[in-house]
Amino acid sequence: MFGPPSFRGPKVVCVGRDYPDGGIVGPHCHARAQLIYATAGVMEIRAAGSLWLVPPQRALWVGAGIDHAMRARGAVSLRTLYIADRAVPAALPDVPTSLAVTPLVRALILRAVERAEEADADGRQGRLLDVLLDEIAVLPRCPLGLSMPTDPRLRRACEAVLAGPGERRGMAALAQIAGASPRTLARLAERDLGVPFSVWRQQARILAALPILVGGGSVAEAAFSLGYDSPSAFASMFRRMIGAAPATYRPRNADPAEP
Repeated sequence: MFGPPSFRGPKVVCVGRDYPDGGIVGPHCHARAQLIYATAGVMEIRAAGSLWLVPPQRALWVGAGIDHAMRARGAVSLRTLYIADRAVPAALPDVPTSLAVTPLVRALILRAVERAEEADADGRQGRLLDVLLDEIAVLPRCPLGLSMPTDPRLRRACEAVLAGPGERRGMAALAQIAGASPRTLARLAERDLGVPFSVWRQQARILAALPILVGGGSVAEAAFSLGYDSPSAFASMFRRMIGAAPATYRPRNADPAEP
């Protein structure tokens, strides 16, 4: 179980934990809604039929009672909030949602976790949490999720892509892994994923770049490891799908990114 299954009393419970690279937390759920955020590392989170890669610039909102599982992609410093029903901002959805974290929200989360042992619900900590909840409610939503299929044949093909996003397997090879014909695989993708398999695969490759960039890898390193012919082609696709330049996700103290 990732954190206590339920909380009574405080409207917000703040928890800080660290996980090593590859650390896994199996499927579980909470009685409270949860804002999952990490100051370092990338979290791979599976919930509600989708997969999210969550870097330090993003957080994942998960409603109460939703099963989810996590894997650390790099050493992860988790800072998470468990929020009682009575305190959940009305603007936040019941379904898992990726949110763009502002510098203010990051600072508020760090201070809230730092002061988590202080039980002054009506004092300074309580006022800080009220501001934090107000700010979380208006965070921009961002496209860092990847739909996962329900059909076992398509799931085998998708998992093969996720396991080796830089490999240039054709549809015939993936269909063989799936145990279906290329035509069947394409039809299943349109039905289960809502997009052509080639589009889903491109999304998976772009998301796979996040652990590389957050870990300090260069834009060129991410591009070539994922099978792109040039950093510029990779950067263009990254901006199109994520809405920001890949260098945005590199640590501030990393070497300058390639143009």
